[in-house]
Amino acid sequence: MLPKDTRTHLLSIQRLPAAPRSIAKGSTLKDLLDREAIGCLAHNLGLVHPGLDADAFQRSAMSGLTPLGIIERGHHLARALREHLPGRYSDAIRILIQSLTPPLTRTDELGLGVFFYLPHVCFVANYGLEAKDNGGEDPFEISMRAQYELTRRFSAEFSLRPFLIRWPDRTLTRLLEWTHDPDPHVRRLCSEGSRPRLPWAVRIPAFIQNPRPVLPILEALKDDADLYVRRSVANHLGDIAKDHWELALEICGRWLAGATPERKWLIRHALRHPAKKGVKAALRLRKQAN
Repeated sequence: MLPKDTRTHLLSIQRLPAAPRSIAKGSTLKDLLDREAIGCLAHNLGLVHPGLDADAFQRSAMSGLTPLGIIERGHHLARALREHLPGRYSDAIRILIQSLTPPLTRTDELGLGVFFYLPHVCFVANYGLEAKDNGGEDPFEISMRAQYELTRRFSAEFSLRPFLIRWPDRTLTRLLEWTHDPDPHVRRLCSEGSRPRLPWAVRIPAFIQNPRPVLPILEALKDDADLYVRRSVANHLGDIAKDHWELALEICGRWLAGATPERKWLIRHALRHPAKKGVKAALRLRKQAN
């Protein structure tokens, strides 16, 4: 870990690319990871890793970038990071962590600037699972530390999913611990990252087939103080309702007892899909949750 005074100095000279609050007409998400973002990434890495050949990194990053979409660009830049950072995964991750800008302090109106950290998330997803990429040592702990830090600046929901597929019990145990974290971005990751049908992300077949292993996380977060977290719980339960609507109805019926107005909103939001399908029990529960 960098000394406090060094860290404070770095924070004063780190760069982030300009980014809109929303996509304007004539632009696309992929524009968020273009030349300016790559320059900022090289600059921030160079502050903590003087051995980085910034020019060579930027050439690798820009090569073949133009036709790629936003997710493809994240993976492309992760490969460039792999090429130009130390070969041992844990050493590279420590550099990435040290290069991070301060954590987010809000959970609303985050804008699109957070996509700057998509390459970092892709780096963890692509290289953080195999001991062979980490000098033969288990990379789980350093990967989870990286995802903890990244989700406080962007979201680690995309990188978390390969860990839930490879090590479901191990990863769920950690997520259940994180449901008590003081940072709402970390708590939200516990629900959002484990959603069986998360948009844009690989599905988790085991949780689609049987979502019960994840239910303790939803129970822990259903009355979270932050709407940002509760909305994720509602969307997660909505995913479950698409494959196991009877289970979702059972959970919502139980949660309705003594429910606060905030929990009632969560229940109504979670049951939108079966209600649209005309499931009478879902319609009844949504009415009771008004």
